[in-house]
Amino acid sequence: MSDVPGAPADLLRSLTRAERLLSRRLGAVLAEDELSIEAWRVLCLLADGQGHPMSEVSTEASLPPGTLTKLVDQLVDRNLVFRRIDPIDRRRIRAYLTVRGRREHARLDERVRASIAELGITEGSRPGVPPAADLVSQLDDLIGRLDPARRHDPAHRRDPVRRDDRVNAGVSGGPHR
Repeated sequence: MSDVPGAPADLLRSLTRAERLLSRRLGAVLAEDELSIEAWRVLCLLADGQGHPMSEVSTEASLPPGTLTKLVDQLVDRNLVFRRIDPIDRRRIRAYLTVRGRREHARLDERVRASIAELGITEGSRPGVPPAADLVSQLDDLIGRLDPARRHDPAHRRDPVRRDDRVNAGVSGGPHR
């Protein structure tokens, strides 16, 4: 793309290529259970047990609201997710994992972690921090600088352990578990 190594075009190309290749790899793992990358992102976000408004799920899963509704309907049909009216703001709907959804997420999480471990990333630039976690931390910082809404939203400021969990769970693009 550019004659100068590290040029912005190289960063964009590398990030795009890495996301596509990782999505393809994880998609193959998830396909055995007839689950899409988008569904995996939803399950990972809901795995924290807090329940999330559909608008937040839409943003974090990088899906338009209509597409998300169809996807969540499918996850509800598979008894992986349920929806409830938000107890504080009754105009909002929150999504949660069912007991079966938590079990399936844990089972798939092991398979996704194993697939990522096969990539052989073993040494990071910071002592004691796995390289994938270090990369996710750097990408989260970059996203924070690029996304003005995220800069001011404390919900997106996760501690390093949570970021490590997301890397180990194989979540590309930063959706949270």
